[in-house]
Amino acid sequence: MLGSSIKLFNVAGTDVRLHPTFLLLLVWIGVVYGMNGGAQAAVYGVVFISLLFVCVVLHEFGHIFAARRFGIRTPDVTLLPIGGVASLERMPEKPSQEIVVALAGPAVNVVIAIVLAVVLGARVDPTRIADLQQARTGDGLIVQLAGANIALALFNLVPAFPMDGGRVLRAVLATRLGYTRATRVAAHIGQAFAVVLGFVGLFGNPLLVLVAVFIFMAAAGESGFVQARDIARGHLASQAMITHFDSLGPQSSVDDAAQLLLRTTQHEFPVVDGAGRLRGAVTREAVIAALQEGRGSAPVLDIMTREVPTVGESACLETVFGDLLRSTARFVGVVDRDQRLIGYLTPENISELVLIRTSRDAVRARA
Repeated sequence: MLGSSIKLFNVAGTDVRLHPTFLLLLVWIGVVYGMNGGAQAAVYGVVFISLLFVCVVLHEFGHIFAARRFGIRTPDVTLLPIGGVASLERMPEKPSQEIVVALAGPAVNVVIAIVLAVVLGARVDPTRIADLQQARTGDGLIVQLAGANIALALFNLVPAFPMDGGRVLRAVLATRLGYTRATRVAAHIGQAFAVVLGFVGLFGNPLLVLVAVFIFMAAAGESGFVQARDIARGHLASQAMITHFDSLGPQSSVDDAAQLLLRTTQHEFPVVDGAGRLRGAVTREAVIAALQEGRGSAPVLDIMTREVPTVGESACLETVFGDLLRSTARFVGVVDRDQRLIGYLTPENISELVLIRTSRDAVRARA
């Protein structure tokens, strides 16, 4: 889930969520279309964008169902102003599988365009999909929507990571360079494309600038994630876990958690019973939200996340990545043989392990 997104519905085990900024996009589209053609044009613009994002959701489910064939679940897909983001638990590392998953999304857009153009007899002109002066008739909407799907398919096939074409490029490169190095090369290409796209957007299309920023940051983020997972492959959970921490008991209140927020640098607190076993985790966000509602005296059991994954201290750190992605608490407990909590892992301290490892590797390379 991205930020404070709103759950709309669930399809085959995947939540479809809407980020609040998407509503701002609809308002902006309504204003732009309205300035060029009045109230009728504003309604047309909002309807067109809404239908286009239905196609975006179908595009993402193309990826989701293709990934499911390879045993990869998708907890949710979130609609943002720049498109949809499917939270795959992991990407397949076999190049052939990644190619299938990557191409499944654009293939859905091609099928939608064919259905609209052939079955409904629409005349598709992709060069005019942004023309605000097109006829506001039903046929005009179909033509524009079909053209937009063609444009979406073509744009996503640009070999710029992390777009679908970039993932295909990464898969092809991985057959020779290895997964980690191929990701780094594909990410650099994606960032170069983002710089060009952002430059073009400066000359009159702010949405392109927004898309460019997203591509640049997403490419850097996934490249870093793959590098971190590669480094983590050679470490155990006990080598990266936080061992000095404050915890809460089942009888602790929200006010007690607030005091720990002030006295420590922790952003999350394990809730541990008398036997030392993990009952759940309380996050800073949950504490603040409860205080804003005037629930300072409420027990932390009412606000804690109960489904917190745990791993043994000898577990490979690489396996923790999937658990962190699935955990709403962004927290993985590390337990001993008696299931007593001896530490925990967060994305931040794993990132610190990566920084330490890469810094040491850089020193060795210079030497």
